[in-house]
Formats: sequence, structure tokens, C-alpha cells
Amino acid sequence: MKIRPPRLPRLPRTRRGQRRLLQAVMAGCVLALLPSAWLYVSTADRLRTVADVPREKVAIVFGAGLWDGEPSPYLAHRLDAAARLYRAGRIEAVLVTGDNSRKDYDEPDAMHAYLTRHGVPAARIVEDYAGFDTWDSCVRARKVFGVDRAVLISQGFHIRRAVALCEAAGVDSYGVGVSDKHDATWYYGGTREVFAAAKASLDVAFRPGPRFLGPRENGVTRALAASQG
Repeated sequence: MKIRPPRLPRLPRTRRGQRRLLQAVMAGCVLALLPSAWLYVSTADRLRTVADVPREKVAIVFGAGLWDGEPSPYLAHRLDAAARLYRAGRIEAVLVTGDNSRKDYDEPDAMHAYLTRHGVPAARIVEDYAGFDTWDSCVRARKVFGVDRAVLISQGFHIRRAVALCEAAGVDSYGVGVSDKHDATWYYGGTREVFAAAKASLDVAFRPGPRFLGPRENGVTRALAASQG
């Protein structure tokens, strides 16, 4: 039995039909970009640099992957920024949030070890092992660790979404977007954010619970107490 290939949709032949198709395509593009536009507008006054970010007690660093058990270059740059803020006295504690869904993959512990090697005392670092995505990290920062104000640290293409989601989760935030060379990973991350912005808008609208919430923890409270010791 001969299988016929599927027929491709026919383009409209009339000018009226072509105009309607063009209008539909343009409307689809506008709708696709609306979430990204919302992120840019809603976070415009919340972005800072390492040099001018306001002093806050807590910084939150979001996971960005491991290479052979060590922070990826992108994650290392985030952690470097947190270490600089700590050494400058602009933060007192760091909450590292990432994925530890498998025994052989532990972002928070790798982030903790990296920060201690770069001058941040272990007592000032708190691990969130269930930061499976940005929304989960923001919700858990507020509901599990009791953080209501923080400096957020991520790459520039991600930091606006992080600020918007943490604000929606109840964490008053400033964002520090670290810079990286515009390689293939950077362009992939920027493209991915267009689609991630749509999910972010749904998270803000419906406020779903995180994949894992768990009980309250006092790690951040202890870390801040250690800073007073």
C-alpha cells in the first residue's frame, strides 16, 4: 500500500485572504511577545549592578547547571557576583537554590562549596534543594525560608523573570544581572526566555504551589544570626 505524503496547507490566493493571513500572523507574534514586554516594563526599576545594588541581608543565587559536579561557567559567574557582594559587605547571607532531584546531581551543595572557596563562610550559606525552577525557588524562599527581601543574582537574560516571579511570591527584590560573552549558550538562554516569559505570566496569574514545599526551615535566620556574632 502506497502511503501518500501529507498535503501542505494552501496559501490563500486572493488578496483579501492573504491580508487576513498576514494579520493573523502579526497578531500571533504580538501575543507571543506580550509576556516578555510585561517583564521588561514591570521590572524596569528593580535592576542594579554589583556596584550599586542596595544593601540587603540576603542574596538568592539561582542554579544554572553543573559540569562534572562543578558549577557551569554561567553558574560560577552568578556565584562570583554573590561572593563580591558579601566581601563588600552588601549582603550578610546567601541562599543558593537549585536542583537536587537525583543523588548524582546536587546543585546547592556544589554552589555552597564554590562560595566557601571564594571567601564566603559556610555558616552564611543556606541551601534550598528543591529549587526546580524559578517560581519554585521564589515561593520556597518566602514560605520555607522566610525571606521577604533579597538581592537576586542571575544572568541578564533571566534576571527580569526572576524579579517578577519573586515579587509575585512575596519577596521584595532587586536583581543583579551578571554579564557573559554572547556565545551559543547565551543566545539559547535569551531565546528560551521568550517562551519562559509566557509560563511566568501564568505562574503570576494562578500562583501554583511548588513541586515540593515542605516544612519551614530556619537556615536563613541562623545564617543572619551568625553574621551578628
